[in-house]
Amino acid sequence: MNNLAIIPARGGSKRIPRKNLKHFLGKPIIAYSIELAIKSNLFTEVMVSTDDEEIASIAEEFGASVPFLRSAKNSDDFSTLSEVVDEVLSKYTTDFDFICCILPTAPLASLDVLNKGLNVLQKNQYDSVRPVVEYSYPIQRAIKIDADNRMHFFFPEYYKSRSQDLERSYHDAGQFYWMTNNQRLHGAKKGVVVINGNQAQDIDTNEDWELAELKYKFNQQKQNQ
Repeated sequence: MNNLAIIPARGGSKRIPRKNLKHFLGKPIIAYSIELAIKSNLFTEVMVSTDDEEIASIAEEFGASVPFLRSAKNSDDFSTLSEVVDEVLSKYTTDFDFICCILPTAPLASLDVLNKGLNVLQKNQYDSVRPVVEYSYPIQRAIKIDADNRMHFFFPEYYKSRSQDLERSYHDAGQFYWMTNNQRLHGAKKGVVVINGNQAQDIDTNEDWELAELKYKFNQQKQNQ
């Protein structure tokens, strides 16, 4: 198949400065996404979409292509992933079979889950597929705190419900998005691959970063047993 991997990595991270180039256990975190895509042998091309010359240089060093720099319009804090993917594909004349947008801060993503995502996309004829993780606590029991530091339930009707009686809920693992070339991320038919909490970690703070490194080491130890 003629598939394209897009790794979106702008230079202007705010919460963790230069996040996409920060070293994660010895090498730039973006390297893990590039190496995953290349090792999978699922892609004709693995490209990085960036507005940053240093990111472009590091990406090429680890084997990705950077055929052009991202526009300023799609490089600010309000740019969506869908807009970035659309911009990349507008530059290509090739009609790819499938596209996978792999986030640059996804060191816990695995070959197994990446392959499962493509299989689910093809088998079920979805427009897109992503990994998801189950919430560790029922969202129906979520609480909010007002200005007087008083607690209120978002869903008071579930106050007395047993946890095991509540419907399970999931959140995006923030790793990758398989999609068809025609619908991309705009299509309504969205499928999922369910993974466990040790296989994913949102990385927005230094504490998140440290936890992701611990999970990575834990997963590597399990694989080597």
